[in-house]
Amino acid sequence: MTIIETLRTPRISGYAIFDFAVSFLAVYLVAPTLTKLARKIKLEVPKHSWLYLTVPLSVVIHLLVGTMTPLTLATLDLHDHLFVKLVIVLLVVLGVKDIRVIGKKNK
Repeated sequence: MTIIETLRTPRISGYAIFDFAVSFLAVYLVAPTLTKLARKIKLEVPKHSWLYLTVPLSVVIHLLVGTMTPLTLATLDLHDHLFVKLVIVLLVVLGVKDIRVIGKKNK
């Protein structure tokens, strides 16, 4: 068993805690850069919004690259995993509620 397999062993409801921890840490560290990039398209995205959007964006990115993770499959399942879908929707709502469009400044 490799070190990554060992780290991914602890799970909650079949989802590896390590995967979520690394994802949130990575987004926390790159959030200032992501916010600067968002400002170029006239959006003000606070750091906490990036953290809320981590899981929903990971599902979208996994779909785009064609990697079917257990969370991606649970999100796409039409007949089950209602709790997962509710959490994803809640995270999207919490993530986008504080995003603001940067307007022109009055002179």
